[in-house]
Amino acid sequence: MSESDGSFPRAPESRAVSRKRTRLSLVWLIPIVAAAAGAWVAVARVLSEGPEITIVFQSAEGLETGKTKIEYNGVEVGLVTGIRLSDDHKSVITTARMGPKTESFLVENTRFWVVRPRISGATVSGLGTLVSGAYIGMEIGDSKKSRRRFDALEVPPVVTGDEPGRFFVLKTGDLGSLDNGTPIYFRRMKVGEVASYELEGDGQAFRVKAFVYAPYDQYVSPDTRFWHASGVDVSLSASGLSVQTQSLVSILIGGIAFATPASDPVLPAAEENTLFTLFEDRAAAFHPAARDPQTYLVVFDQPVRGLEPGAPVEFRGIPIGEVVDVIGKLDTVTFDFAVQVTLRLDAQRFGIQAQGSDPGFDLVAARRKLLDTLVSRGVRAQLRTGNLLSGALYVAFDFFPDAGPATVDWSQKPVQLPTTPGQLQALEASAARIVRNLDRTLASARGTLDSATTLIEPNSVLSQQLNSTLQEVSGAARAVRLFADYLERHPEALIRGKSGEAK
Repeated sequence: MSESDGSFPRAPESRAVSRKRTRLSLVWLIPIVAAAAGAWVAVARVLSEGPEITIVFQSAEGLETGKTKIEYNGVEVGLVTGIRLSDDHKSVITTARMGPKTESFLVENTRFWVVRPRISGATVSGLGTLVSGAYIGMEIGDSKKSRRRFDALEVPPVVTGDEPGRFFVLKTGDLGSLDNGTPIYFRRMKVGEVASYELEGDGQAFRVKAFVYAPYDQYVSPDTRFWHASGVDVSLSASGLSVQTQSLVSILIGGIAFATPASDPVLPAAEENTLFTLFEDRAAAFHPAARDPQTYLVVFDQPVRGLEPGAPVEFRGIPIGEVVDVIGKLDTVTFDFAVQVTLRLDAQRFGIQAQGSDPGFDLVAARRKLLDTLVSRGVRAQLRTGNLLSGALYVAFDFFPDAGPATVDWSQKPVQLPTTPGQLQALEASAARIVRNLDRTLASARGTLDSATTLIEPNSVLSQQLNSTLQEVSGAARAVRLFADYLERHPEALIRGKSGEAK
């Protein structure tokens, strides 16, 4: 029996099994984790820093890279990271890194400015920067359009966007003492301030942006009057001396006041940015506007020093218009010089009422008839002194019964009204007449004295006769004196006579 047929058990076969290998070695885990951590740090840093913006300033005064902060309502929201000059060297370009979640702040009408110690109007701001240093203030706009480059304001805004109230626009020809922060008064209480001002494109007037706090803005209606309240308003009238001012602050730095005339019915509050006229004073603000102004001329043959455009025109003390222009007028034929004054008169102030009249009422004919009648009855224009201290003049229309005849030529454009010499000119004429009378009197007296001088000359007949008479009088006086002495020594001579005389 062979070995193959034996009862021995079969030995198992051995096979080689291949070992699984990992595709990534543990050695690579370290740089992968480091890269992931770096990416996370970078993303976190970007998210924590926020966007980068550019702010253009006119000057870098007070700004420092890495130190100057950007603050909103006292909270730091950014930091200046770079400062450089613009390519044209006319401005300063500042880059700043904003804080996280500030993307919504950076819109079209967001504003930036430098906060430093500043005195403007009645406002003193930025005193805290004396210790902490200047910082950039910020006001978030309400636009929906994103922005990353901004032009900084040169002057900090007086009123921020979250202040309740409304803006109004005031137009004035003279800015006076107004400035940013100038107070606005209502019934002598501060209720607002001037936010900004600018000169109009034609250079003829200023537009002042005034902010009135809520709830006082509701007292501004379309009929409200604004006026300069600077200094002290002193007036002297029949009621006595009146001194008015809004406050001590308005005396020092100026101010604006407003009031609304009583009306029935009461008008609603004015819309924001409504345009108003800023008058010179309260009297001008409440002076009734001319409803039907007409232009006329008056010519004066006398000095008009003290007569200025804007001077009042009165009829028996009632204001009826104002002086528009004062110019010289030279006659090229006779070379006579006069002064031509242009007046703007309101015919309705004379008593002609166009409102409520019949549809067929002819206002022009009524105006002409009125002036023709007044002139025929002696109404003339005259210059009068309105203020003895300043010498200011005004034009007065009054009745002068002794005035010569005059008519109105309605073909002229504008129509010329007759005049009469002013009070001062009349006084000068009277004084001249008195001087001429004195001259004649003095001439007569001088003739009398000359005649007397001729009579009493040493060689004149009258002088010789006078000397002879004086000698005779002197001899008589000597005889009387001798007789008086004799009677004093011999008083009995009055009874007995002189001794030795015949009886």
